[in-house]
Amino acid sequence: MVALFIIISMNFFIPRAMPGDELTNLLGEDVTISDSTVIQLRQEMGLDRTWSEQYLDYWWNIFHLDLGYSFHLHSDVSRIIFSRMKWTLLLALPSIILGAMAGAILGALAGWDSKRASRKIETMLLLAVYCTPPYFLCLLALYLFSFKLDLFPLKGFYITGSISDIAHHIFLPVLVMTLFSLSRNYMIMRGSVIQEKSSLYAAFARAKGLYNEQILFRHIFKNAILPIITLLAMDFGFILSGALFIEIVFSMNGMGNLIYDSLLSRDYPVLQGSFLIIAIMAVSANLLADILYSRLDPRVRW
Repeated sequence: MVALFIIISMNFFIPRAMPGDELTNLLGEDVTISDSTVIQLRQEMGLDRTWSEQYLDYWWNIFHLDLGYSFHLHSDVSRIIFSRMKWTLLLALPSIILGAMAGAILGALAGWDSKRASRKIETMLLLAVYCTPPYFLCLLALYLFSFKLDLFPLKGFYITGSISDIAHHIFLPVLVMTLFSLSRNYMIMRGSVIQEKSSLYAAFARAKGLYNEQILFRHIFKNAILPIITLLAMDFGFILSGALFIEIVFSMNGMGNLIYDSLLSRDYPVLQGSFLIIAIMAVSANLLADILYSRLDPRVRW
């Protein structure tokens, strides 16, 4: 609760500490208005009040589930966030889940047979993907499969809105995000298995007559997957902002683009609402990871 209180408080102060004036960004630098109009607009937006008064109003609105009103997008912040959130979840959730599952299994096999030539080649290829920035992977995929081969659309989530049309639009971004997530989980799981397979309990399992796959998936895998759970919790916590570069490259109007546009326009209510949802998801995901840790590893239950 203390961590959540600090995060929510920082969510109020950090956007206001950014340089620039929100009213100037709203009106434009070339607009000339009278001082009385500026005072009236600041009163309507609540910007004439002190930070302490705004801070108290901020907590009052949170307790009443009111995220405020966006003067740039001219709509309630909660309506804007939830309309964008569903598209980001549709884009990021399959990538995180598929990347975690495939990365954990392939990484475990690569760590167990780390000296095999095919595993070394596989590791080199995925290491190259892991070291490549996600936005560069997106640009390469967009140039090759959309611009050159014309297999996938260049931008957006949909045209007609049908299920097949949406699946056609998000397939390439989901593939890129899954590949990057897979490579990261693969490298961590591989290193964890290499470390765990030299433990005494693995040697004891081998002495009991268990085969390689039985030792790996019945004993080693459960202990080696603990770092993946931590990463998965972080991914779920920042799922709404983690797709920022993907959404920018593929011109998708999800939460990533919403946060980016709100930063440029100093739209405090949208920033506060977005960061609040991300903070709650991050704290909840880490709490769930701690619970899973205690279930998988009895040593940390106390």
